[in-house]
Amino acid sequence: MAHEFTLEQIAPEMEYATVTRWHKREGDTVAAGELIVELEVEKANYEVEAPVSGVVAAILAVEGDELKVGQTLAVIEEA
Repeated sequence: MAHEFTLEQIAPEMEYATVTRWHKREGDTVAAGELIVELEVEKANYEVEAPVSGVVAAILAVEGDELKVGQTLAVIEEA
């Protein structure tokens, strides 16, 4: 089953975040709770963990992309 990994609001009044670094690539396995991506929000960096275990099927936001809360960052195919 595919899981859409979306940008959640992680700071008060946050509307956007910029992808600064992916720790996984398409095809990599990931465990729930494992660091998957770093985001910049209002000059602060946040490390974001994978919500589910599985394989990173698609990365939809590359480093440098600015996304709105609710947009899909990646698709994880659950094991």
